[in-house]
Amino acid sequence: MPMHNTPWPEMRRITSVQLLAQLGTDKGLSLDQCLQGSGLTVLALANPQQEVQAGQELQVISNLLRLLPQEPALGLQAGRRYQLAHYGIWGYALLSSSNLREALELGLRYLDLTFAFTRIALIQQAEREYLQLDVHAVPASLQDFALLRDCAAIALIQQELTGEPRPFVAVDLAMQSPDEAGLAVFRQALGCTPRFAQPGNRIELNQRLLARPLRGGNSATVQLCEAQCRELLQRHRQRAGLAAKVREHLLRQPGQMLDMPQLAGQLNMSERTLRRKLAAEQISFRQLQDESREALAEELLAVDGLPLEAIAQRLGYGELSNFIHAFKRWKGVPPRQYRQRSSLL
Repeated sequence: MPMHNTPWPEMRRITSVQLLAQLGTDKGLSLDQCLQGSGLTVLALANPQQEVQAGQELQVISNLLRLLPQEPALGLQAGRRYQLAHYGIWGYALLSSSNLREALELGLRYLDLTFAFTRIALIQQAEREYLQLDVHAVPASLQDFALLRDCAAIALIQQELTGEPRPFVAVDLAMQSPDEAGLAVFRQALGCTPRFAQPGNRIELNQRLLARPLRGGNSATVQLCEAQCRELLQRHRQRAGLAAKVREHLLRQPGQMLDMPQLAGQLNMSERTLRRKLAAEQISFRQLQDESREALAEELLAVDGLPLEAIAQRLGYGELSNFIHAFKRWKGVPPRQYRQRSSLL
């Protein structure tokens, strides 16, 4: 599902797709059904370091909605699976914040490190504060799912941070009210019954909870975490634009690792233009090629019986020794030892 001019990063960790696929299989679908049309394989799903395009995740969401039409408020059911532990350093930064307000403000500063498709802003009116959620950039058929998933994820995060089962004062949603079975899902996921058919989507925050100290609050730790979040966010932005397209082309053809002339030809530009545009994004073709080889090497090593010589050839190495040297640079161990260790996990 191609996306253009979207407000979220083009590439994201595969964790969210893993959670969505798990939801689908729990509902009786196969992994192939969940991933249909996304360009993702079951093998890729097993790699926690894999990155996916936002459009691929949206395709998985589209599959779930098409194959599970009778499930009430499926987005809410999905959102309840997004625990803080799934967000990596972003989640740890929130856990280390001194209070919920600090966690909230930090979380919004680095929203692009999450899996949210809604754009979320903190607004204040008189003595009240709200999270305003904008879902217009999402394809129309997927907007309700994306909105409800992110609402449920926000509720779960606040519940994990504060231990409060009813984290919101009120929730306003622009969508129409569901039937009674659907309302029960809303109450369970959000801790309250939303007001439906409202002018927009917003969550009224609990002022008392915002000031409550968090158990894991540690100012030194949160500073370290935020520094890592800044670095990750910068890296995400560097992977947008042309760099993301280059990486996509390199990962798309694992049996043929493209060189720069071949890739420039596929992108309808000269080598000089490709090199100049990548330099403007502060990344080189060699770096992207190296990252892609590392990701593909991990996938290929997971295939039982595939010889190291064949893997080296598929990754564009003329000699096995060159592949082994590169892999030790990436992972610190030779590929054979890495494969043995992975098989024991």
